[in-house]
Amino acid sequence: MVNTDMGKLNLQLFGAGENVHGTEAYINAADPSLSSDYVSTPGSESGLSAEMKTFYDKTLIELAGPNLVFDQFAQKRPIPKGGGKTIEFRKFNSLPKALKPITEGVTPTGSSLTVVPVTATVDQYGDYVELTDMLEMTSVDPIVVEATKQLADQAGRTIDTVVRNQIMGGTNVNYCPIVAADGTETEITSRYDLTPAAKLRVKDVFKASAQLKAMNAPTIDGSYVAVIHPYVAYDLMQDAKGQWLDIQKYTDPKGILNGEIGTLGGVRFVQSSEAKIFCGEDLSPVSRDLTVTAYSPSASDASCAAGSVSAYRITANGVSADLAGREILYYDASEEKCIHTTVTGVTPESGYIYVADSLGVTYASGDRLFPGEGGALGTSVFATLFIGANAYGATDIGGGGIEHIVKQKGYGNDPLNQRSSVGWKATKVATRLVEEYMLRVESGSSFSDTVLEAN
Repeated sequence: MVNTDMGKLNLQLFGAGENVHGTEAYINAADPSLSSDYVSTPGSESGLSAEMKTFYDKTLIELAGPNLVFDQFAQKRPIPKGGGKTIEFRKFNSLPKALKPITEGVTPTGSSLTVVPVTATVDQYGDYVELTDMLEMTSVDPIVVEATKQLADQAGRTIDTVVRNQIMGGTNVNYCPIVAADGTETEITSRYDLTPAAKLRVKDVFKASAQLKAMNAPTIDGSYVAVIHPYVAYDLMQDAKGQWLDIQKYTDPKGILNGEIGTLGGVRFVQSSEAKIFCGEDLSPVSRDLTVTAYSPSASDASCAAGSVSAYRITANGVSADLAGREILYYDASEEKCIHTTVTGVTPESGYIYVADSLGVTYASGDRLFPGEGGALGTSVFATLFIGANAYGATDIGGGGIEHIVKQKGYGNDPLNQRSSVGWKATKVATRLVEEYMLRVESGSSFSDTVLEAN
């Protein structure tokens, strides 16, 4: 190690394999990509030169990139610099058919483009980790780089989830039918009736593609795209067999999408563990479901929205205050069916759960309550999103959309130079632009009974 005293500027040259320490600056000869520009001057906020900060910002974006699955298909807009927190996306309405014959020598009236503005308000997201001087001193790995990798993964998943949650609220949805062992299909009209036997099949893919085509949804480089969970992809590939075209068999491997796994029926499938899972939390700390002991159709609940109102009271074992506002399924054992409702209030000490509507059940002791945010009997439901071009918009993570922040020891209230930190901050918003250009297909899966957590 060589220390060169330059007054206020302290450069430390490290040989290969040496750990990097110091409170003001370093040059890392072991990793040229991190060297020559990590220079701090007294009073600087992060100790990074403009060039080095750019490097770290780009590194964060590149490392976060593999997690940006939903984000890659959005119509992108830059962050509105100096223009407030509102960003405007624009969509163009289709022109009507020009079926009126043109008169010879007469210029027709022509049509006008109709531009519909869609506005959204940006929000900021971010996180950081603190690094102690002892961790830096004893760590074998370059700790800032390792922290950046972990933070980049977190940032990518966070940003993509912001986009996913917005577009998953679309109004176009199909529910996969329940298919019995003998091939008999039962049509499903709601999420809470889906079971593990309602798997995504080849015919459901062709149906979704046909619906997008019927709405004249533009393609993305010649195909529609579907974002699918690995567990649903497993079911679909089992059903597709020889119809599934794996990416290894593409004749032109150029332009493969981030996360792409194959093609079926003119739809390119992109796999992501962040594809939406709908599933409710357990109804009690010790049990996923609750056993019903009584049902009263004419009770009164003072905790309902507008004071004392007419309500229906369910009595069960293990009722907690956390159930207020939850969606639940009442399983009527005599009818062997689930009835979906929302809890309007609870009285935990009495074991009472109140609902605002009559469930129309034939009460029997032993009926059960299940989480109602997912499928039948509280199982998980998976959403596969089929997308056409320009279906939704999002702000771009480049150009200031995401920032990598490094604070050296001594920042803030740190008189003994014990703490440094590495973090990220992102400005992001997404919005649906054309509902008809995206379709959510909800299904069960072979894994519905084992995955009991939403994402």
